[in-house]
Amino acid sequence: MPGTACTLYRKIVDQHTVKKIDDRTVLLFCDIHFANEYTSPQAFAGLRERGLPVFAPDAHLCVVDHIIPTHDESPRRIIDEASLIQAQTLEKNCQDFGIRAFYGADNPNQGIEHVVIEEQGLVRPGMVVICGDSHTTTHGALGALGFGIGTTEIEHILATSTLVYRLAKTMRITINGQVKKPATAKDLALFVLKNISARGALGAVVEYAGEAVRALSIEERMTLCNLTVEAGARGALIAPDEKALQWVFDHAAHLSDEEKLAMTSYASTLTTDDGAKFDQEVTLDATGLRPMVTWGTSPDQCGPFDEPVPAPESFATEVERTAAQRAQHYQKVTPGVALKGLPIQHVFIGSCTNARLSDLMEAARILKGRHVAKGVRAQVVPGSMQVRAQAEAMGLDKIFKDAGFEWRKSGCSLCLAMNDDILEADVRCASSTNRNFEGRQGRDSHTHLVSPQSAASSAVMGYLCDETALA
Repeated sequence: MPGTACTLYRKIVDQHTVKKIDDRTVLLFCDIHFANEYTSPQAFAGLRERGLPVFAPDAHLCVVDHIIPTHDESPRRIIDEASLIQAQTLEKNCQDFGIRAFYGADNPNQGIEHVVIEEQGLVRPGMVVICGDSHTTTHGALGALGFGIGTTEIEHILATSTLVYRLAKTMRITINGQVKKPATAKDLALFVLKNISARGALGAVVEYAGEAVRALSIEERMTLCNLTVEAGARGALIAPDEKALQWVFDHAAHLSDEEKLAMTSYASTLTTDDGAKFDQEVTLDATGLRPMVTWGTSPDQCGPFDEPVPAPESFATEVERTAAQRAQHYQKVTPGVALKGLPIQHVFIGSCTNARLSDLMEAARILKGRHVAKGVRAQVVPGSMQVRAQAEAMGLDKIFKDAGFEWRKSGCSLCLAMNDDILEADVRCASSTNRNFEGRQGRDSHTHLVSPQSAASSAVMGYLCDETALA
């Protein structure tokens, strides 16, 4: 309403509302949609059944990322027959419906969708960004409203570039203080989850604010926004600033000076007004933040490496106590004993959370001149083929390989145990990914979420630790 103080979230929604359906529901225009081979086939099939075209083919990007093997080979082979059919189906769907932006197995732009769309400069401040994947919250790092949708909704997006959208609750998380090394953005994200719980932002779009957030780089903000969905959030937003604009200018090809000026002017309006009300406000202090590691089977079940695993009876509710007991039993960790020093057999650096160039640079910094401990298998999977090429141009691949890491091609890989990237039972893994529920990386395997820096350090030492253990 005119004259009413407005949140950043509501400004974006209002600017994209085609029609108000009721007090809580609107027809929302969506600027860009990206799809993978995993969640889109039924949506395209629905269009065929109805004889409908894709409304705006150039507003869609399709990439093969979930099912593709990450072996370092050329050409890349998808051996599993069902997976190959999925990849071929996506390519044919793009051809049939006029979608030109298709990045298949051997395309130099192939990669994990949440990495690719950003590095292509397709996400801009104030956009509505849609994908059939929950970690679309990542793109709030640039001041865009990103969220995941289901197959039926994908079909609607393809046909109309709109979505019947129910308004979310609003939540602001203000993080004061400074994140100082060896702590990282991943540790900050886990810290947030620990404090608000895995249901702490349920049904809400979270806006991040505060000194600690403003100090983050764009890739660090992507990590924070990516993990926000693990608190049940429907979106995550950070008001766009000069860092966000510069990211877009650096990655969006052929933007004219006039377009940059217009984008800068528009971005300046994308702030929450003074006096705007949120459904929930949380204030945290990142001062003294230390590297974090998960002890349980949910990202919020975490703490510093040297902090004892909490006793189940220490939790406030019966639900929390039961969850902690089950998680500790599955993970084979002991209450009252810290995780630092717990032997591991596998290290994985990858995923849409932590496989960007800055992540690889930080891991390589730790690994340079060092070697993976005996008995540990270590893998690094760049977030995209562009990230891989950039890393190779910097010589990072040599550092990883000299240290005993497998240097892979891009894909979702061990993040969700695809193809032969899967852990055997009782293998314990330090992983830079976003989810650690039972069986996520393999049946009866044990996943501990950490930063790329802590993953690299754990690989060298052969046990769970952060980089202070290397001193």
